[in-house]
Amino acid sequence: MANQPHSSAGFSVTMTPPNHHTPTPQPEKNPVPPSPPMLPGAPRFPPPSFQHDQMPSPSLRPPILMSPAGDMKTGSSNPHLSTPPGPPVFTSPVRPAAVPFRTSPATPQPVAFSAGAPLPTSSPPHFSNGSVDLHHQVPQLIEESLPIEGSPCVLFSAHKVLKQRKLLNVPSLGFGALFSPGREISSGAQIMQREPHRCHNCGAYSNLYCKILLGSGQWQCVICRMLNGSAGEYIAPSNEDLHNFPELSSPMVDYIQTGNMRPGFIPVSDSRMSAPIFLVIDDCLDEPHLQHLQSSLHAFADALSPTTRIGIILYGRTVSVYDFSEESMAYADVLPGDKSPTQESLKALIYGTGVYLSPMHASKEVAHRIFSSLRPYKLSIPEASRDRCLGSAVEVALAIIQGPIAEMTRGVVKRAGGNSRIIVCAGGPSTYGPGSVPHSLTHPNYPHLEKMALKWMEHLGREAYRLNTVIDVLCAGTCPVRVPILQPLVKASGGVLVLHDDFGEAFGVNLQRASSRASGSHGLLEIRCSDDILITQVVGPGEEARIDSQENFKNDTSLSIQMLSVEETQSFGLSMEHKADIKSDFVFFQFVTQYSNVYQADISRVITVRLPTVDSVSAYLDSVQNEVAAILVAKRTLLRAKNPSDAIDMRATIDERIRDIALKFGSAVPKSKLHRFPKELSLLPELLFHLRRGPLLGSIVGHEDERSVLRNLFLNVSFELSLRMVAPRCLMHREGGTFEELPAYDLAMQSDTAVVLDHGTDVFIWLGAELSGDEGRSAAALAACRTLAEELTELRFPAPRILAFKEGTSQARYFVSRLIPAHKDPPYEQEARFPQLRSLTPEQRTKLKSSFLHFDDPSFCEWMRSLKVVPPEPS
Repeated sequence: MANQPHSSAGFSVTMTPPNHHTPTPQPEKNPVPPSPPMLPGAPRFPPPSFQHDQMPSPSLRPPILMSPAGDMKTGSSNPHLSTPPGPPVFTSPVRPAAVPFRTSPATPQPVAFSAGAPLPTSSPPHFSNGSVDLHHQVPQLIEESLPIEGSPCVLFSAHKVLKQRKLLNVPSLGFGALFSPGREISSGAQIMQREPHRCHNCGAYSNLYCKILLGSGQWQCVICRMLNGSAGEYIAPSNEDLHNFPELSSPMVDYIQTGNMRPGFIPVSDSRMSAPIFLVIDDCLDEPHLQHLQSSLHAFADALSPTTRIGIILYGRTVSVYDFSEESMAYADVLPGDKSPTQESLKALIYGTGVYLSPMHASKEVAHRIFSSLRPYKLSIPEASRDRCLGSAVEVALAIIQGPIAEMTRGVVKRAGGNSRIIVCAGGPSTYGPGSVPHSLTHPNYPHLEKMALKWMEHLGREAYRLNTVIDVLCAGTCPVRVPILQPLVKASGGVLVLHDDFGEAFGVNLQRASSRASGSHGLLEIRCSDDILITQVVGPGEEARIDSQENFKNDTSLSIQMLSVEETQSFGLSMEHKADIKSDFVFFQFVTQYSNVYQADISRVITVRLPTVDSVSAYLDSVQNEVAAILVAKRTLLRAKNPSDAIDMRATIDERIRDIALKFGSAVPKSKLHRFPKELSLLPELLFHLRRGPLLGSIVGHEDERSVLRNLFLNVSFELSLRMVAPRCLMHREGGTFEELPAYDLAMQSDTAVVLDHGTDVFIWLGAELSGDEGRSAAALAACRTLAEELTELRFPAPRILAFKEGTSQARYFVSRLIPAHKDPPYEQEARFPQLRSLTPEQRTKLKSSFLHFDDPSFCEWMRSLKVVPPEPS
């Protein structure tokens, strides 16, 4: 989709509510006759600067921080939620990390004991400064049989932790984790319907790594090492009996509370009936776009659950709210779009005779009639200049979802079983009414009006979040949609913005997946770390939790994040640092996600992870998970790429990062200025090279609006999709319908083969010229490749475009640009990294080499050498 470049002004989260006292005519009933249904270059590393997208909490006192210019300024004491620090200064000592909340007391920490090895009860424990001193009772035990990783929801950048603060805090590599709070767990989670045992000092939950006093049932917290009682529940005759407690035998436990329902009762019916889906549809589409949209809408209606409630609104110069009470005609109540709806207008809708939200089992035929009645735009006005009151339409949808509760106290929020969802189907920018910008970018007052629109859209998104409603905006067509204006609306509500080429197949699939992907609401994430490990930055779909939303414990140093929604496709990137050298043999991390699921049950998912500590740098590097480390680096980097100029600076940051890792962890080449990259991290440079030149930071995607949407999506999505968006996966079709995975190099482009390239939001199929000449083989290969592409992306959101090209066509450049140009390397390096070449005859090698055009883009090996680093040997 082609959209004009656009830069957004800054905006704050505060906003004066729209004026609801302006008189507005009562809704006008407007019958629409149905028609037959349609067929379907800045400094590289200045000192860190701290800034926030969110307003700081008034209850927290900001510390004094140094600004890049060296002067003093105040900043929040919390980690930087979805906000980057300045690029790290790799060549100087690490500066102290910002403290999330409060630090734990600087008292000696006692050694912990295993649940498998009870403490002797013949003598009472010795207390010192409120902590339990257990050093002299039993020697410390190390249980190697217990799992290192607690859950597939948590992925650490390394499976071991360096004890030395200075080495672990090297910012070029960094240490951290990716956490997916809403991830579907098929097995492994233990479910309990009772209150958990929590540490009275820090609030941590009891877990399988706790140390138990069998005689008294007391347990020692792994985070603060304080001793807690269990009301006698953990009193047991033997260690084996303790394993009957799920929280003491599994790293992941779900505590479920079902409210007033009887224990153990989970309703079978789909309670998402209380969480409707409102379609807000652009009424300014030309006929070709409208035909595609109608096909997608008809398929959407057929795919919805019979119990799902649906509402339909059209917006242009007015807001048309469709009424489901009439089965023979498509009726709509019409409100003006130039201003926010008045209370009188909303009362007429909410308390009138119209039915604006109706379950699909009762309204499917009416919905199909409404979709068939849509008409193309008739006036001869350019697409970008048409009046679209998107903001007013969303306001009306929110008011109908909220219903009569609007008459109650503003602080009262209706609690639905899951997130309500507004899905905007947009074909152009918001240019009329609240939250709009002028049609022309050359308008003399455009910067001011844009700033006001940004504030209003963010305010509307926050109001949607308060009402437990997520707003997704699915854009399509060739008209610029002014992405910077729409991003605050979707971000503040916990939704997504996706661009499409048209309203066809990919749009229709995303429409269906957007309506069903929510897994919970009212989400709160708490993270606790032992041994003075600090979380210095959080990247993901959340914001700092309010103080009054958390339980208070005496020495709770947890990081609390208010999740804007709870969905399986999300993840949080967590950057961590040591506050001091670690003395213990293990460090512990506890992740707690609290949310309400679609069955109106309150879930507290507790995941506890134990990682061993090591003194050896080599042992640490051996445990590094290259792909997880690369994604954490990518999320931190892309957070700073706000515009094309920033993207160029971030490419330079990646260069410096590679150099610094080689300097800190690699070795010098004798009699040379080159450094060898550590062999344990051999995959990391190639992943970062893909990031550097790919669509997220490079220029292979032609438009800045598209790059902006991809970056915002990348910052919030799961590890699996993040990895594919950074580094494409290359699969070559073989005879018999099988596929072979290859490095993502252009050497895979052999004329007698077909290749599938999965790049996250795009999947490309490339057919070689020789293969295309054989009609039978070409059709079979193309069908196999399409089937594979659909299987790879069956549950992915957003659903990717699947595009097929033939060798030599102009569109094939989209495929070629995603691959590393390894044909520029000498033959021995080509074979080392792409051993499949050895099976080619000399004639085939010559023919393959002659098929490549010369260009200036360096290969991976050329790039590494330009950084004075020897390319790592392929793993």
